[in-house]
Amino acid sequence: MRVLVAEDHTDLALEIARGLRREGFAVDVARNGEEALDKAAIHEYDVVVLDRDLPGIHGDDVCREIAQWPDPPRLLMLTAADALEDIVQGLGIGADDYMVKPFALAELAARIRSAARRVGGAPRPVVKVGDLEIRPDEHQVWRAGQPVSLSPKEFGILEVLASQPGTVVSAEVLLEKVWDEYADPMTSAVRVTMVTLRRKLGEPALVTTVKGVGYVLREPEAQ
Repeated sequence: MRVLVAEDHTDLALEIARGLRREGFAVDVARNGEEALDKAAIHEYDVVVLDRDLPGIHGDDVCREIAQWPDPPRLLMLTAADALEDIVQGLGIGADDYMVKPFALAELAARIRSAARRVGGAPRPVVKVGDLEIRPDEHQVWRAGQPVSLSPKEFGILEVLASQPGTVVSAEVLLEKVWDEYADPMTSAVRVTMVTLRRKLGEPALVTTVKGVGYVLREPEAQ
């Protein structure tokens, strides 16, 4: 899951980014409203964590702008104001959720996962491919009834592939979705992570390489 953190306080922005990366998110950072809008227009974020008091273009205006886009990312507003009217106003301009500073990173991560769910807060469905079972909201993977322990990046790759099983996904898309804007496009990170993911998933192989195109998750008998 890819997240944009729009926060003008450098130390707090870096702390949030580090914490969310430890939770397995791909995180980019914007320091003002203009940068937040520019990055959100270029990259397909699942969630934008938006400080309400951004310099330049105010966070409220950023929220209004993004909320009216076709298929916008989820918007989670951060603010120091905890009055009920502030919360109501923030939700009224298009935010999907609202958090008051200070907050615990564990709660922020949980709120981001919740915000990324489908309209109405419904949990994302369990994906089954052969004897593989992926539970996105629980960050759990099972194969043949046994739990499979994956690193955040391994789970991120599997989650992207599982969102469209049977469809080939390029390494470029995986890099975009699972890593962040600082990832070197020439890096071997996807290939290396794919090796360990396949090893952990075991045999028969469920992830197939389509040479020159990308990777696909499908049942062994469909290969």
